[in-house]
Amino acid sequence: MATLFLVRHGRSTANTAGVLAGLTPGIALDERGAAQAGALPGRLAGLPLAAAVSSPLQRCRETLAPLLAARPGLELHAEDRIGECDYGDWSGRKLSELADEPLMKVVQQYPSGAAFPGGESMRQMQDRAVAAVRDWNARIDADHGPDASYVMCSHGDIIKSLVADALGLHLDLFQRISVEPCSVTVIRYTATRPYLLRLGDTGDLAGFAPREKAPEATGDDGNAVVGGAAGAG
Repeated sequence: MATLFLVRHGRSTANTAGVLAGLTPGIALDERGAAQAGALPGRLAGLPLAAAVSSPLQRCRETLAPLLAARPGLELHAEDRIGECDYGDWSGRKLSELADEPLMKVVQQYPSGAAFPGGESMRQMQDRAVAAVRDWNARIDADHGPDASYVMCSHGDIIKSLVADALGLHLDLFQRISVEPCSVTVIRYTATRPYLLRLGDTGDLAGFAPREKAPEATGDDGNAVVGGAAGAG
């Protein structure tokens, strides 16, 4: 079956502002995010990609734009099911404010039981994303053969939930996974099981360097950053 190259969008203006963007429209890449996107074609050079699939949100489309420009024959497909989690009433709020919400403890420790007011549950988020990947695997296999590869650009919590599914982990363990902005996660699907070949590969170790950010913006307090961390400064 197909090999999936999962790209988290580059760093966005919401990431650097410490805001939970969710489905908020008009969230663009910041300067660093644009540079990350510009480096993506080189990082994926030599890989025969059969298709490019993207969340419909602007920050994902901007991330794939340089890759599509470098490969004129690569077709882009929008896929609503890999759009960001619908955080409902939490969308657009500061992560520092949300840290005190009683629901945050559930999101951190029992995400399979978390449902966002006015939005969706984390189980619904994972279910739709996994279904999308299964459908795209079948489509790529049928159109391009079982050895084909394709790229999919999505969001932090979506990618973490897909990795948990590939590893056979319960959703309640997915907060132990971290993926940086514009990182590449590679999953090879076979008839019997998926194989996680790369997790959150950024091509460098800058994300481990000390940085001056508030704990709620980095996950340094032991909690996972809902929506995904902002990456290296």
